[in-house]
Amino acid sequence: MNSVYDFLVIGGGSAGYAAARTAHDLGMKTAVIDGADELGGLCILRGCMPSKTLIESANRSRSMRRADEFGLRAGLTEVHPAEIVARKRRLIGEFAEYRQEQLADGRFELIRGTAAFSGSKSVNATLHDGTTQEIEFRSALIATGSKVKRVPIEGLEETGYWISDNVLEAESIPNSIVVLGGGAIALEMACYLEGIGREVTVIQRSDQLLSGSDLDVAKALEEALQTRQNLTIHTGTSLKRVFRDDASGEKAVVFEKDGEEVTVMAGEILQALGRTPNTGTLALDQAGVKLNDKSSHISCDLSQLTSSPHIYGAGDACGPHEIVHIAIEQGELAAHNAAVDLGFTSEPKKTISYRLKLLGIFTDPSVAMVGMSEEDAKKEGRNFATATYPFNDHGKSMVMGETHGFVKMMADAETGEILGASVVGPEAVEIIHELVVAMHFRSTTNEFLKIPHYHPTLSEIWSYPAEDLLISE
Repeated sequence: MNSVYDFLVIGGGSAGYAAARTAHDLGMKTAVIDGADELGGLCILRGCMPSKTLIESANRSRSMRRADEFGLRAGLTEVHPAEIVARKRRLIGEFAEYRQEQLADGRFELIRGTAAFSGSKSVNATLHDGTTQEIEFRSALIATGSKVKRVPIEGLEETGYWISDNVLEAESIPNSIVVLGGGAIALEMACYLEGIGREVTVIQRSDQLLSGSDLDVAKALEEALQTRQNLTIHTGTSLKRVFRDDASGEKAVVFEKDGEEVTVMAGEILQALGRTPNTGTLALDQAGVKLNDKSSHISCDLSQLTSSPHIYGAGDACGPHEIVHIAIEQGELAAHNAAVDLGFTSEPKKTISYRLKLLGIFTDPSVAMVGMSEEDAKKEGRNFATATYPFNDHGKSMVMGETHGFVKMMADAETGEILGASVVGPEAVEIIHELVVAMHFRSTTNEFLKIPHYHPTLSEIWSYPAEDLLISE
């Protein structure tokens, strides 16, 4: 049996690596156990980075299709998915190699295998060579990420489908695809496929895209996407069944909308109906770690502590926001608090704040949100006001030919403090950061308007809703 680790990290993705690095820096004897075939984690290998690499190719293709609009002639545009994927593999290979080097550079022990708790301070590890090993710890972090959720739809499993992993590796793509789901992953993949010229149908069960976002944001995105010649969106549906058509060989999705059954045929189905925490093999009950009653996430408090007094959680395994920068913060915070528990630092414990929860979606147009939604503010009983301004009346976006969408700012009606912001439009995920910084310093709309904005830029559009939310002094 190994000597006892001060801090055992289960999962070597973004949250796990951040936690292990922090634990080492605080002087704890640390180990990371990871059973994936390839080290690097979801974001690097199959999430953030590879998807955005493919989306960049789609965006360039879409711009080339619009060349005439700008007085240009691009000629015949060809799309070669195999070359797009090859570029992605080169880039992701470099990112993954760097992370693998970080995990194996000797600061902490890297154990290649899978773990299951055997007690409140031990795990049984099944190593890649087939042997088993018991590992003891004084504190631990669960950062095992998430996996694609399987949804019970008649005929779906029998008919077969792609998940986002398949799209990221597809060197050959059928001419038509049905996308099940209307969340971030579903819509990003739909925009990639549409951008490279495929016929795409999105089927969303709820009445709006991006469930949980403000309705005006979702509707603005839907309206923009519906202008694409080869992209169709259905919301407010009930999925009924899936089957393969014997005559054409295509796959069929049957759903109900407005009381009528609709059938859509396509060469492939992309199942993007969400993800679920990857915790099923951990034997959490052996360690006294409980799940959230309303979800399958590990239940954690704001210090990232689980129901077990020395086991923490971070990233997609615990939520509540499955976003990589939040996962990293959770992992770092958990390692710090474990170090406090074990006496490695005299600093006080830390808690996480989601006041600046930030979300970016790389569709075309892109979407970004920070802080409260209107529903959040209503639940808290806040007295708030909102103001919007459209991109189709903004100089720089008109010059760019990117006029879909709007920006929205929400502020406290009494103090003027900016509580939240949303944007649907060009470079949304970039220009949202001006509001993130302003909100970090709890800027009011009055203070925000003192910030100079260069003309003409996309960012200056934020000054217009801010003007409408000025507080009389």
